Amino acid sequence: MTRRVSIFGATGSIGQNTIDLIDRDPDGFEVVALTGGGNIAQLAADARRLNAQVAVTAHEDRLPELRDALAGSGVEAAAGEGALIEAAERPADWIMSAIVGAAGLPPGLAALKHGTTLALANKESLVTAGPLLMRTAAKHGATILPVDSEHSGVFQALVGENIADVERILITASGGAFRDWPLDKLADATPEQAATHPNWVMGQRITIDSATMFNKALELIETKEFFDVLPSQIEVLVHPESLIHALVGFRDGALMAHLGPPDMRHAIGYALHWPARGDVPVERLDLARIAQLTFRPPSEARWPALRLAREVMETGGLAGAAFNAAKEKALDAFIEKRIRFTAMAEIVDTVLTRLSSDPGLSSAQIDLDNVRQMDQLARVRAAEAIRENT
Repeated sequence: MTRRVSIFGATGSIGQNTIDLIDRDPDGFEVVALTGGGNIAQLAADARRLNAQVAVTAHEDRLPELRDALAGSGVEAAAGEGALIEAAERPADWIMSAIVGAAGLPPGLAALKHGTTLALANKESLVTAGPLLMRTAAKHGATILPVDSEHSGVFQALVGENIADVERILITASGGAFRDWPLDKLADATPEQAATHPNWVMGQRITIDSATMFNKALELIETKEFFDVLPSQIEVLVHPESLIHALVGFRDGALMAHLGPPDMRHAIGYALHWPARGDVPVERLDLARIAQLTFRPPSEARWPALRLAREVMETGGLAGAAFNAAKEKALDAFIEKRIRFTAMAEIVDTVLTRLSSDPGLSSAQIDLDNVRQMDQLARVRAAEAIRENT
């Protein structure tokens, strides 16, 4: 049976890997909507090839370019946040949420209100508004499937299990580009160096987030929100080979590990075919050739983002929204070479400290308006901290 699918963030690495899987089964899927950012040529080419109903760019000023690129194709062109929401409201059986950053939250919520299956690669949605996202899904009978490799691994390890029997959840981290650098050299690391990952092929921003471990910090919060476990039950383990993505420990002492190659098509394919398993063209692991797997605990001196994430989980409320917004602003400043590598964590720490006296940080209701307000406030505070740092 043909399934209707939409891909939000179609031009990014997750979106392109999703399209790769759909391309391999053209009779199995009908593409409703593709959305992207500034890569209009890629967005239009994919929309034409997949015969999408609509292609949406987040940038309103790029709409004429998108219309020209789609002329004569029969694919509708649209732009802006309103168009993203409208695309999310179009009937679809399965939607990939892979927009980068907090911008992915509103269309994800819109899709959930229509009871669809949301494949969630936009970790910021759970970090900034986890209770709202999960509450919306439950209210409308929608399903959220995790697409981060770590959370997909946990999800798969829990099939047939009772979450009450879970003692701990371990998510692994490669350690990124600088896992073995001397600590006194980290401040001088460049964006170009940080954007080179030892194992995964990903976009620039998430690769830099891997080097700082801000991506793992976000995933700590995401684990708490998605699986409804205590912060004390979640651990991070540095695993340089990136072959074990997650482990679940049960009260009888058993550990269930999810292994797979460092290829996002595995987690995407699992979500795409769920609850069945489909054929996914990833490498099959040869454990005899691999021979050994190594692990070590993370150093919070090297990766202070992990400590900040635990503080955010303890604070609760809108702290996740503030954390993510400050991180995004600090990352922008590093990419623009206005601050040093180590300053990113310092700026996020400063923002959280300055906002800690705001009663709304931990007590305000988690709804879209409050999340947006905290996001904007944290960005203002982050901009101030960046100016002080430069």
